[in-house]
Amino acid sequence: AGAAAEARFISSAKGKGLFATKNIRKGETVFVERPVVSSQFLWNALYNYRACDHCLRALETAEENAQRLLGKSSLVLPHPEQCSIRKDLHQQCPRCQVTYCSAECRQAALEQYHQVLCLGPSRDDPSHPLNKLQEAWRNMHYPPETSSIMLMARMVATIKQAKDKEWWIKAFSQFCSKTANEEEEIVHKLLGDKFKGQLELLRLLFTEALYDEYLSRWFTPEGFRSLFALVGTNGQGIGTSSLSQWVHACDALDLPMLQREELDAFIDQLYKDIEKESGEFLNCEGSGLYVLQSCCNHSCIPNAETSFPENNFLLHLTALEDIEAGEEICISYLDCCQRERSRHSRNKILRENYLFTCSCPKCLAQADDADVTSDEEEEGEGETDDAELEDEMTDV
Repeated sequence: AGAAAEARFISSAKGKGLFATKNIRKGETVFVERPVVSSQFLWNALYNYRACDHCLRALETAEENAQRLLGKSSLVLPHPEQCSIRKDLHQQCPRCQVTYCSAECRQAALEQYHQVLCLGPSRDDPSHPLNKLQEAWRNMHYPPETSSIMLMARMVATIKQAKDKEWWIKAFSQFCSKTANEEEEIVHKLLGDKFKGQLELLRLLFTEALYDEYLSRWFTPEGFRSLFALVGTNGQGIGTSSLSQWVHACDALDLPMLQREELDAFIDQLYKDIEKESGEFLNCEGSGLYVLQSCCNHSCIPNAETSFPENNFLLHLTALEDIEAGEEICISYLDCCQRERSRHSRNKILRENYLFTCSCPKCLAQADDADVTSDEEEEGEGETDDAELEDEMTDV
């Protein structure tokens, strides 16, 4: 099928952009994209957010999901037939017991990277180099998570296993890369104040676990930092949830008015109770590298948005407005609350986390506004910026 969008080079300052190749109507899916590589976040997995080790599909039934998030094993969900989870299809790696949602995912993982990363009987051995790497990462990068060292490990493992190594190196080199000082800023952002010492420790553990002669550049201090920055800049948060799938299915049910009101009230209450118990961490979360999506530039008035309606790593880009052929397709790197803030606040977040100043129509229209944030923004600003951004990367 003819793609509705294509990546084009804009300028050395802006890099690439994504442009519509035909007229796209509001609400239409521009494309569905599978990541080149993806991985669940490590704390998320540790806290029993059970997801397919390959495609991140949630593995719990909606009821189990709600019971765990509520801390209440007696909860019963109405309309259990609306849950999309098929436990009869789940499979484990026979050697290390990681779980997949299907035979297809088990096979795909094995063919792409799992042969190199399978821990076999050492799955629970803390002294195994891969376990040491993961433990070190968890001790540096606490929730809310925005990245995972295992995304980089899967990149290395993919090339190690590949017959056509050059093809994969080319695939990874399509992602926007940064200059040395920009890389440093991104890495600093991901690792915090002690980043130089931490980065060196990670590099040594990464080398011990995964070194490959063919990729020797990735294991040098500069190469490792570039790899880190590539994942930090281009990683797209992925969120999946069997509970939200169930809620969407329930919303679509054709029910008598009284039953509809009862069900809606039940669901509203359920979410309120879950928020008290688990806060905002509702989803299985991870991140992935998407070739087309990573070409989408930011706008504070985006004409498209990303979501994961299939409860796995398949990213859907959907038009928020009518988009004409030739027009640039933009998403927002900020969440709704951040987009409502002043131009100065928006750009502060974008500069710190994505290293650019926005010049979208909204920012240009507000260019003459005073360069101060409003008082109520100032108060909360110090502590909220990071947290808000972290959420944004995994919002679904």
